[in-house]
Amino acid sequence: MTYMDTELSLRINEIFHSLQGESSTVGLPTTFIRLTGCPLRCGYCDTEYAFHDGRQISLQEILANVKRAGARRVCVTGGEPLAQPGCLVLLKLLCDNGLHVSLETSGAMNIGDVDERVKIIMDLKTPGSGECYRNLESNISKLKQKDEVKFVICDHKDYEWSKAKVDQYDLQNRVGEILFSPSFSQVGYQDLAEWILKDRLQVRMQVQLHKIIWGNKPGH
Repeated sequence: MTYMDTELSLRINEIFHSLQGESSTVGLPTTFIRLTGCPLRCGYCDTEYAFHDGRQISLQEILANVKRAGARRVCVTGGEPLAQPGCLVLLKLLCDNGLHVSLETSGAMNIGDVDERVKIIMDLKTPGSGECYRNLESNISKLKQKDEVKFVICDHKDYEWSKAKVDQYDLQNRVGEILFSPSFSQVGYQDLAEWILKDRLQVRMQVQLHKIIWGNKPGH
């Protein structure tokens, strides 16, 4: 598949312009492309509406929407974007148009074919997610220095598990950022902050800025 194929389209849940709420670019204006569908069912999922809704949109129409928003940064998210094979073509198209592109992925699908210009923000699912067994370990060796790995922490056991994975996979030397995020309403911000400080962890804590500003509303 190539983006020169005018028939190629993706099932898109929403395209919107907002502030990036997570990762190393938190707070920066970003256009989000949310693809429909996900093979996982994480217990804390906050985008269940993306499992089934949406409509087919051509690649060129997606690009036109992004250009109208005027942002330099684009985040392709889901759902699980890589569940649609055409996502790889979309990522290349966005990069070829001079955009700074990031991909948010569950870590359950192969990232090896993602355009090397894309910054991958990959989850490692904790036991508290209920989907820990879906982590694709072979993805670890495919991560680049500019990529980021995210752990969503549901309780202290998840925190200890995540600490161990940081060491097991030598993530400090493998990726640019390690993100520890408290599961919304399950772990207090202060609790996670104090665990990190007590253990002198070299990780970035994030708090989902968009939820602080707008709550859990679609389109932000």
